[in-house]
Amino acid sequence: MAMSKCNRLCGSLTGELLDSLENVLFDCDGVIWRGDQAIPGAPDVINSLKKNGKRVFFVTNNSTKTRRMYADKLAKMGFNATEEEVFGTAYCSAIYLKSTCKLKGKVYLIGSNAMKQELLNVGIEQVGAGPDPITGVQIDWANVPLDPEVKAVLVGFDEHFNYMKLNRALQYLNNTECLLVGTNTDTRLPLEGGKAVPGTGCLLKAVETAAQRKAHVVGKPSHFMFDCLASQYGLDPAKTLMVGDRLDTDILMGSNCGLKTLLTLTGVSTVADAMEHQKSGCPDRLGMVPDYFVETIAELLPALQG
Repeated sequence: MAMSKCNRLCGSLTGELLDSLENVLFDCDGVIWRGDQAIPGAPDVINSLKKNGKRVFFVTNNSTKTRRMYADKLAKMGFNATEEEVFGTAYCSAIYLKSTCKLKGKVYLIGSNAMKQELLNVGIEQVGAGPDPITGVQIDWANVPLDPEVKAVLVGFDEHFNYMKLNRALQYLNNTECLLVGTNTDTRLPLEGGKAVPGTGCLLKAVETAAQRKAHVVGKPSHFMFDCLASQYGLDPAKTLMVGDRLDTDILMGSNCGLKTLLTLTGVSTVADAMEHQKSGCPDRLGMVPDYFVETIAELLPALQG
């Protein structure tokens, strides 16, 4: 197999790569679907991989859905997938706090109801989900009532994020023993038509700035998401492929964890982006250069069905 980076995956090279794999990890939005529409051929690719004896997992930085919600969405689109194959940041954050941090207490949550549910699923109580309207004046804000059982602040995507939530996080984090954990650092969420909205990274940066602390980040490109998956399923990194549409999250996580990497051009990043990273020669950027690229993952189908 070719050792240079950013090769077009086609012909016999596709079969060689697939033969070398036991596991395939897929990002979701921009890779297997866009919004509520499956990428053409994506369900056939996933289902064929499984028929060929490959283990398939779904690894996403989206913290607004539980594993169950993702499994339901996958099923509606024709993917053969189970809840246990989904590793999103809502679930992985709960696992991190429960298993790695051995958290004994509650979480102050800046995040979604899905994150609340995943925390409850592992036995962690939370406070903070939902709106937190501003009342009073500055001296009142500095003395907001705090739950003494809160031992961690967890920041994910929160449509109700406001000054009071930022302030409350700061007050909890004034206790140096209170943990600060973030789901991911994605700064923009791309939408159809080239539009975008602010992502979780913007909220997390605000909390880090106010608290004058850096968060432990669970999501891609962090090692933890792969470690979480690998510890449960015994994955061999050398026999695992990460498929994604973003160089700075999907491909970088794959590189960080010693996986083979495949960029699909149905989402955010382009081959030109990858080549710029490669030309830079900068070690921090070379991890964002994929081993292979395809226009769409549907290009894997002939090798799977041949």
